[in-house]
Amino acid sequence: MAMYMRSLPEAPATLAAPPAPPPPPAPVAADAGARAAAAAALSGAALLAACGGASELPAGFERRAQARTDKTVLGVAAVPAPAAASAAPAAPGVPMASAAPGDVPTASALMDWAERVYSGFFPEHQADQVWAPYTYRLYSNGNAVGVAEGRVYVLGPLVGQSEVPVDVGSLVEFGPLVGASRWAYDDLQAARFLGHATLGATDADIVAVRALGYEAWLALQFAAAPSSGNWDWLVARGVDKDPDAANVAKFVDSQVWQRLIAAPDSLRQRVALALSEVFVVGFDGISGPWKQFKLAAYWDLLASHAFGNFRTLLEAVTLSPAMGNYLNTVGNQKEDPATGRLPDENYAREVMQLFTIGLHELGADGSQRLDAAGNPVETYTQDMVTQLARVFTGWNYDGARSSGNPELMRKPLVLNAAQHSTLAVSFLGTTIAAGTDGKAALTQALDTLFAHANVGPFIGRQLIQRLTTSNPSPGYVSRVAAAFANNGAGVRGDLAAVVKAVLLDDEARSHVGLGHSDFGKLREPLLRLLQWARSFKASSRTGDWNLGNLSDPSTRLGQSPQRSPSVFNWFRPGYVPAGTAMATDGLVAPEFQIANETSVAGWLNFMLSMSSARHADVLPDYTSELALAGDPAALVARVEKLLCAGQLQADARQLVVDAVASIANTGSGPTNRVYTAVMLVMAAPDYLVQR
Repeated sequence: MAMYMRSLPEAPATLAAPPAPPPPPAPVAADAGARAAAAAALSGAALLAACGGASELPAGFERRAQARTDKTVLGVAAVPAPAAASAAPAAPGVPMASAAPGDVPTASALMDWAERVYSGFFPEHQADQVWAPYTYRLYSNGNAVGVAEGRVYVLGPLVGQSEVPVDVGSLVEFGPLVGASRWAYDDLQAARFLGHATLGATDADIVAVRALGYEAWLALQFAAAPSSGNWDWLVARGVDKDPDAANVAKFVDSQVWQRLIAAPDSLRQRVALALSEVFVVGFDGISGPWKQFKLAAYWDLLASHAFGNFRTLLEAVTLSPAMGNYLNTVGNQKEDPATGRLPDENYAREVMQLFTIGLHELGADGSQRLDAAGNPVETYTQDMVTQLARVFTGWNYDGARSSGNPELMRKPLVLNAAQHSTLAVSFLGTTIAAGTDGKAALTQALDTLFAHANVGPFIGRQLIQRLTTSNPSPGYVSRVAAAFANNGAGVRGDLAAVVKAVLLDDEARSHVGLGHSDFGKLREPLLRLLQWARSFKASSRTGDWNLGNLSDPSTRLGQSPQRSPSVFNWFRPGYVPAGTAMATDGLVAPEFQIANETSVAGWLNFMLSMSSARHADVLPDYTSELALAGDPAALVARVEKLLCAGQLQADARQLVVDAVASIANTGSGPTNRVYTAVMLVMAAPDYLVQR
């Protein structure tokens, strides 16, 4: 993400990024003779005696010479030896992961991993071949990878057509890399995973992830009931009984802040936040009384369906009073030839463009399909929008709006058949017959959208962007789309399976992304604040979470939950900053749409106040950090672990340590040391770009 760093307005000077692995060599035909030669090369004493080879290998296959003691992978400390890679002690009552970080992978597992992570070098799945004592695979481009007596070897164009297989390490050394999608081999790996999966890592989270392994940890999160809802939080404060609250939107921001910062189900809230940026409802776009309850019910809806089925979520969103109000489904009436009235098309358009299939037909890997002239193929036409709009007529609140009772703000919309269009609807190859009952028409329309081939890659790619990286490879998108299409049990649209696929994909978990300039994402300002608040156990002095609206880019975050200025969210998934290295390289950077000189300065000033405990209500707990104030390096290491999984480059880290050490550790010095460490880490490009 070096190029991301270069694009940060007014950011400190960019630190040199570690080199990326070389591009795959040109394919070499692998005819029968080549296969025989490779088999012979892999089958003699020369294999065990091999010690030469090219100087450049893909990261992870970097040659590990016996004399080296400072081995690195993409500039990051190399995999620890087995003795140093033991699992963390289990938390009380938490079972240990079934696969400990010291496990040695099988030859097949090693080669499966190589095919997934280095598909450019090992481009297709091959069956194991055996020439005792060697197990190997040979690929269509002439490369080969093999294992013999616990050592790993590569051969072919990858190592400069060397006729001598190159020893690239032991299976023991590769264990943490092969197992990267299953468990964390140290606290930093666990913190990195939690940075993708939650709103902020804590010590307890790190211990649990290391003890359980990723899959078991995710399984517990998926199985846990949703935390107490935003609606209930408002009711507990008597907002529903306050005669003035209906029209002044009392606690409209607090109801979501309290859940995002304090709720125990951090993964669920992270996914709900991601969904809220796809199925957007913003405060300024809704009208009428009880806005806080309308938005609270909508967040509760997203959170409750975060790990459910996409089809169920789609219908719940469609019939939500908040969405109905926001995109004009509420009160939408059928056509009237006498007056020229036509159904409102707002929701019909956005449910296709933004919520399900997008503008252009996609392959399973998210790539656009092209017509014979090389142009993208549109998914729908304006006529389809006009016809689909008929399905969303006749729907309204389940009762009369009243300033005295917010209850109907969480009841699904109900159908008034007299206002529903009975005309036929044809779209996306489906025809809903004239005279079809309104509820049946809605079901048929949503079923059609849900079944469309675009939904998996379209929604899957956006969830990848919200959780792990802005520019996922086609393979990453394809694997996530496959999980959407089938969760392994024949179920389509299982969001838990999709989230799991996003978080556990090799592309997300592998160390390789740490050195790739096109992997990662700019942390959106809202996530930065939430991460700080959760990692340092922020609490509300009053219990009211009075953070308010943080949308002002000059004095606040420039972003606030449920405050998006339009249905297109704060930033578009395909946004490209003009005139940048990212644009030249064909990369997107969604969050940069709200990054500019004003917002960067506003963020830094706002975070300076928050991190130094100057907010009137929301305050951090730095007890653990204060205990390390006398040791600047240890203090910075702890802050860096929690906030960016130890990813500061060495010179940046030293700058922070030196700044902390320059503060006398007397009087208010310890506190100021902590404030300085937190603020400088959060201002660093290596933090702002999440990898």
